[in-house]
Amino acid sequence: HAGYQPVLDCHTAHVACKFSEIKQKIDRRSGKVLEENPKAVKSGDAAMITLVPSKPMCVESFAEYPPLGRFAVRDMRQTVAVGVIKTVEKVEAAGKMTKSAQKATGKKK
Repeated sequence: HAGYQPVLDCHTAHVACKFSEIKQKIDRRSGKVLEENPKAVKSGDAAMITLVPSKPMCVESFAEYPPLGRFAVRDMRQTVAVGVIKTVEKVEAAGKMTKSAQKATGKKK
């Protein structure tokens, strides 16, 4: 259901992600949309979901780079779901830069 916040394992990253919205429930075999904006998805269902990570994480869409486009959703160390990333909304993080990173960027100029 929307608001669920499990751990998303993608590549080597383990980041808590929030299910912000469940867009549509999909038939696993045909890919046809079964339901728009369902309340929840059950075991065996396929769905398009918007996930929001709690901290910045490095991912790519499955079409662009398959190894960084697969993920597993885990809750209490048990795999709850697996999937592929269709699209990525990149947000510029206004985080602080480490001293070593500042030195590295300073030398390149």
